[in-house]
Amino acid sequence: MVLKKAQFSPDHGNRSMGKDLQAPILLAIAALLLGLIGARLAYIQIVEGDRNRQLAENNRIRLIAKAPERGRILDRYGKIMATNRLSHAIYLWPVAQSKEKWQDTIAKLSEIIKIPASEITRKLEQEGYNSPNKVRISAAISPKLAIELGERFNELKGVEVDPEPVRYYPNGDVAAHVLGYTGELTETELNQLKAKGYRLGDVIGKAGVEYAFEDKFRGVWGGQQVEVDAAGKVIRILGQKPPKAGNTVNLTIDLELQKVAEKALGNLQGGIIAMNPQNGEVLAMASYPNFDPNLFSGRISNDAWQRLTAKDHPFVNRTLQGFPPASTYKIITTTAGLESGKFSPNSYLDTFPYLEVGGIQFWDHNNAGFGTIGFADAIAFSSDTFFYQVGRTIGVDTLVAWTKKFGFGKHTGIELKDEESPGLVPDPEWKQKVLKEQWYVGNTINMSIGQGDLQANLLQVGMMAAVAANGGYLIQPHLLYENTDAKLWRKSLNLAPSTIAVLREGLRRVVTSGTAQALNVGTVAIAGKSGTAEDHPRQAHTWFVGYAPFDKPEIVVVAFGENSGGGGGSVAGPKVLKVIEAYMNLKKSRKS
Repeated sequence: MVLKKAQFSPDHGNRSMGKDLQAPILLAIAALLLGLIGARLAYIQIVEGDRNRQLAENNRIRLIAKAPERGRILDRYGKIMATNRLSHAIYLWPVAQSKEKWQDTIAKLSEIIKIPASEITRKLEQEGYNSPNKVRISAAISPKLAIELGERFNELKGVEVDPEPVRYYPNGDVAAHVLGYTGELTETELNQLKAKGYRLGDVIGKAGVEYAFEDKFRGVWGGQQVEVDAAGKVIRILGQKPPKAGNTVNLTIDLELQKVAEKALGNLQGGIIAMNPQNGEVLAMASYPNFDPNLFSGRISNDAWQRLTAKDHPFVNRTLQGFPPASTYKIITTTAGLESGKFSPNSYLDTFPYLEVGGIQFWDHNNAGFGTIGFADAIAFSSDTFFYQVGRTIGVDTLVAWTKKFGFGKHTGIELKDEESPGLVPDPEWKQKVLKEQWYVGNTINMSIGQGDLQANLLQVGMMAAVAANGGYLIQPHLLYENTDAKLWRKSLNLAPSTIAVLREGLRRVVTSGTAQALNVGTVAIAGKSGTAEDHPRQAHTWFVGYAPFDKPEIVVVAFGENSGGGGGSVAGPKVLKVIEAYMNLKKSRKS
């Protein structure tokens, strides 16, 4: 056997050394990896433990919110003006799927319910994709749509159709401006009301008493906390809190009289109000054009919105807007003249076709004058030149002071303050500040017959007439029905009994022998005052304010026609008569 000499490679020793280090290196790498894994586990469990447990909990625990029933609105006799009906709403459950998967679902849902995908996405993102709370996408959906969504349940994961109460107005557009309407919170409103406990999807009052008495109607949300399986099926109820319904509110409105007022107003753009002249209870408040508040309980269609807005500002409550009160204002001019001491109840003045002041001719409405007359006949015939002289004699300061005492130029106290114009009582300071002009005697003359820049709303005109009706008290109009002493709702203007007597005599003569003899029908003794306000180049506004029965007044009614043309006695007067007669007939029928 031949032995060969071993062959050695030059790097043999180096390879042996590397082999000796392999094991420790591998162990070090393994230790490092285990350390990283451990650190990650520690981070997940300790640092993000609460968050991850919450995410897991959100996928298992579900909050099913239940909206409260909004408080009902009743008239003074308990008749329903606003209530709730059962409907269905579309909700999304954010944690049902990932943000990425929601996009496909939202696209399908948008196509079905005709709501832009961007709008649905915005609501979902506002609540958050990890939220266990359901998000309302659309309320008061049609039964047909509810059925269609139910049939496509499997392809719309996280989309649900749930029953819930929605606002319902059983009388349609009757008293629309009194009641107002409701709607879901906007993002801006939500930001403003979060501090009061409002949440995404809450429905609030947007106008009328729905807005004014929101705190009374609101109620408190309730709901259930449930455990669900992977399919979203409820396994068990963990806890529940029943919703608390809002409060029922009785209004001073007489629903039957309200219907009469709206029928009397018809399609005349304007308004009618009826009040108790003793305590300010508003019995009826009608404004035209109007709207059906039921339209806003769900999602209003574009077609319905176009039809609605084709009218001339249907959401404006014209009974609360300021207009020149015209000759109805002569009640205040009479009061100011007599209370100033510069005239007496027995004062007589010559009247003329016109009165010239500063080179301007201020004409009487009959272009002839009425001879020599006293205050009562001046009211009855509505003599302009008579009151021009009264206004010029007492001066603007006295006239303005009494106008403000009668409640003009400020809010009346009605609960719809946000919708009410306080009107305007112009004076020299106002004219200089706003118009940059000085005050002239002609301005005082114009104001003395309710023209010029003077403005008042229907409630203020009703308050003015009520002073004569109730013996000298300024009442506060209100809609919330309370059995309180009438003295809490009125204050004395401290008028001389002789002033009240002149006012009452003159207002009665308006009907018996003056500008509104058409109302002297014999069924009930009415007193009142007509007014026709110029509004060049458009047609004149027409007014009539009346109260009855004359000997013991129970109701004061104001009718107003915006740019109606004609005269106050012939256009607005008959509408006041219809409401007063209906009031008397209703009173009689309720006693029998």
